[in-house]
Amino acid sequence: MKMILTSATTPDEYIACLGGWQRDYAAALRRAVREAAPELQERLKWGHIVGFHTGPVLLIRAEPDRVLFGFWRGQRLKHIEPRLKPGGTYEMATLELRQDTPLREATVSRLATEAVELNRLFGDPTAKASA
Repeated sequence: MKMILTSATTPDEYIACLGGWQRDYAAALRRAVREAAPELQERLKWGHIVGFHTGPVLLIRAEPDRVLFGFWRGQRLKHIEPRLKPGGTYEMATLELRQDTPLREATVSRLATEAVELNRLFGDPTAKASA
C-alpha cells in the first residue's frame, strides 16, 4: 500500500497533515511511545515518523487504509504482540492497524521500551556486522 504523502518536515507537522482516524491513531501511538521511551529521538525519515536510539528503533506510518507501527527488531517482540508480522530486512516486524483494530496503550508502551532496550543491548540494527 502507499503511504499518505505529506508536505511535513517534522513529526509534529506529519501528525498535523493527517486526517480522520489515521491522525488519531498515529497521534496516540506517538504520545504513548514518547511517554514510555523519552530517550528516543524522533525524525521524519522515509516520509514517516522514525524513532532512533543507537539506530532506528520504530516507525509510525499512515496509509490510506491503515497505520503501520513497525520495529526494526520486531521479530523479537512477538511475545508482547503476536500480531506483529515479519517482513523486510533486518528483523523487521510491523503491526497493521485499521480503523477498528484494538491496541492497548500498555502494549504500545511495552513494545517501545523493549525495542529501545534491544538497541541498547545490540546497537544499530542497520549496521553491518564486523568480520
